[in-house]
Amino acid sequence: MAHTRFTMQFQIQEEGEFKWVEQGEGEVIFLLHGLFGALSNFADTINHFSGQYKVIIPLLPLYRLELERTSVIGMVEHVEEFVKLKGLTKLNLIGNSLGGHIGLLYTLRNQENVNSLTLTASSGLFESSLGDNYPRKSDYEYIKRKTAETFYDPAMATKELVDEIYDIVNTREKALRTIFIAKSALRHNLRDELSKITIPCNLIWGASDTITPPFVGEEFKKLLVNSELTIIENCGHAPMMEVPAQFNTCTENFLHKIYAKS
Repeated sequence: MAHTRFTMQFQIQEEGEFKWVEQGEGEVIFLLHGLFGALSNFADTINHFSGQYKVIIPLLPLYRLELERTSVIGMVEHVEEFVKLKGLTKLNLIGNSLGGHIGLLYTLRNQENVNSLTLTASSGLFESSLGDNYPRKSDYEYIKRKTAETFYDPAMATKELVDEIYDIVNTREKALRTIFIAKSALRHNLRDELSKITIPCNLIWGASDTITPPFVGEEFKKLLVNSELTIIENCGHAPMMEVPAQFNTCTENFLHKIYAKS
């Protein structure tokens, strides 16, 4: 989110149907944003890790694909095509919310190409949302309040952020695609498949997350055989935005452990 400031800070690259940001050199950290997220949600993550790693974040085509491809699987296929285009290998995937769900599905389909997986407030098991049909979408104060509920600190819901979400839910094509993707994610529960993922998994959850509450992180911990869980106090659904220093330290320690063993 805060897309304007982000584009001033990082150059968005384009090739064909793909748009992305790429910073640094080294092993690949591959970031996946959520349904109401954007590249800038990970600005602190990019800044922190790009001195040591090649950090790449694609702009998911949430509002650009044909309706029949506008689904969680459509997003996974887009990521697969982009990874192939860039010739990327041994990804360290990091996904927030829907981005975590996409990361899980990508891993299930391409585990040989994934070095590690970090999920923060991921969907895939359980999530609540703004609601299927946005019954009060034209009510700015309602959207503002629902946006603030994403965070532990309501002040994180800046006017710029609320304006972006208000625009999404009040633009027919965007709202329709958002509902398509959200419903496809709810249908695509991964409970029965998670035991197939054996790579190291890092789970980072906000203790005050109301969308994917901490019990969801605990459930992922049980189902992912090679996982560790950190629950951060005073934090909601977007740890990489709300507590970036803690998020980055937790992720950095996890990656150091993995590369120390290799």
